[in-house]
Amino acid sequence: MEKWRYLVTEAMSPEMNMAVDEAILQLHAEGKVPPTVRFYTWNPATLSIGYFQKALKEINLEEVHKHGLGFVRRPTGGRAVLHDKELTYSVIVSEQHPKMPSSVTEAYKIISMGLLHGFQNLGLKAEMVSLANEEEKEKYSSPGSSACFDSPSWYELVVEGKKVAGSAQTRQKGVILQHGSILLDMDVELLFSLLNFSSDRLKQRMMESFRQKAVTINEVSPRAISLQEAIDAFGRGFASGLDVELVPGELTEEELALAKELAQTRYGTEEWNLRR
Repeated sequence: MEKWRYLVTEAMSPEMNMAVDEAILQLHAEGKVPPTVRFYTWNPATLSIGYFQKALKEINLEEVHKHGLGFVRRPTGGRAVLHDKELTYSVIVSEQHPKMPSSVTEAYKIISMGLLHGFQNLGLKAEMVSLANEEEKEKYSSPGSSACFDSPSWYELVVEGKKVAGSAQTRQKGVILQHGSILLDMDVELLFSLLNFSSDRLKQRMMESFRQKAVTINEVSPRAISLQEAIDAFGRGFASGLDVELVPGELTEEELALAKELAQTRYGTEEWNLRR
């Protein structure tokens, strides 16, 4: 069975978390590191926004700072995610890998099988819903707040009809980077206080819509799931979902050095984070 590298990294700053994902991508493109599945958490808790979002227009940065949260723009698309009581994963693999279909949506589906198996390992009745038709899109979409779990992806992972994971993908240098958020718990009020709305009424309406469409693991699990239990379940899930052996490893010195440089020159700068 093919071996991929498996990383569980310590809680890092928002700029380092994004820089590490990109450093792995760059060095995998150069053939220096193997395909990698990584799990990580954030210190401090962080609001991340998608590459194409308009930070100053969509995000209330005053509230972000008031709550002592980190803030970073991801290299991937999608909308705002509050990384707090959750587990973030990333999968980095060459576009040419035999397991990866050339279609973005089909590659997304293959990688998301790891998530599906992870939820099932926790005893949850998760399913993957294709949003190929308008009816399904309508069912899982919302009027459009800036919050990620409000917006459907190509294949949605749902438990009891509600979205349980939000993922985004980018392709650079012939390499796929897909990362996403697996919610254990969530403070919906806090998340929505960080987003800008034209009126309080609209904000309340969006929040209600969000609660109807998104759910956390601990809302649907009959017992409390710890972070460590989630890491174990999703580690096994990605191994079986991708049909690979995940071999525990470490970041290389070159990856760490490149990540520190990217954190300083890109992900830790206002020029990057407030660029749109």
